[in-house]
Amino acid sequence: MARKNNIGRRPTGTPSRGRSGNTTAGTRGEVDGDDTLVDIVEVRDQGLDFFERNRKPIIIAVVALIAVVAGALLYQTFIAAPAERNASEQMQQAQFQFDQDSFSLALTNPGQGYPGFLDIVEEYSGTKAGNLANYYVAVSYLNLGKYDAALDYLEDFDADGDLLPAMKAGVRGDLLSETGDFSGAIDSYRDAVEEAGDNYVTGGYYLNKLALLLRKEGRNDEALEAFRRLKADYSASAEAAQADKYIMALEATPAG
Repeated sequence: MARKNNIGRRPTGTPSRGRSGNTTAGTRGEVDGDDTLVDIVEVRDQGLDFFERNRKPIIIAVVALIAVVAGALLYQTFIAAPAERNASEQMQQAQFQFDQDSFSLALTNPGQGYPGFLDIVEEYSGTKAGNLANYYVAVSYLNLGKYDAALDYLEDFDADGDLLPAMKAGVRGDLLSETGDFSGAIDSYRDAVEEAGDNYVTGGYYLNKLALLLRKEGRNDEALEAFRRLKADYSASAEAAQADKYIMALEATPAG
């Protein structure tokens, strides 16, 4: 004999209520259990009813979500990733010229048919390589004495990660120093040091620049503090080896 579906029904063998409404001891739990089963059935039925009434918009929403996810995966796989690889490959020759201090060639005509950094910025603006090209352009223009153009490209450079924020702040300090804004340069070098954190290479490099500029500006107490920090916190840096002579000179300088 086929077994009946007992969802929402009282299990076989459990006491039932009499017509008078009286119950025997121990039946309250069974009644509560029946109520719970009935509630589950009602919730299920309500959910099915909601789906039936809203079937079309629900299906449309699900299909749209699938389309968005699939579109993002397709874009990343067939557009973004190839563009990133291509941008990195195209930029190699410009990077070579940059490393040779051939900044003009790096910007516009690195050779062998490859584009310069300026073209990389324009053609691959949505890639990480295109973003990094902004930094190379800024440093190139800095070395060529075109400070306003350098600052424009530096501001367009989106620096993230552990190293790039310190480098961006440091280059800004160099630019401001070259244009005579020594107060702004000092602030930028301070930012570079803080962004560098425990990195003794970049931290020591920019802290030394900060200390030297403070000394040049006659802010000897601040300069002495900076050189002492360079010696204490970035002792492994190349710049720390020269810190002692400045510390001794500043300590010997009369106050005021």
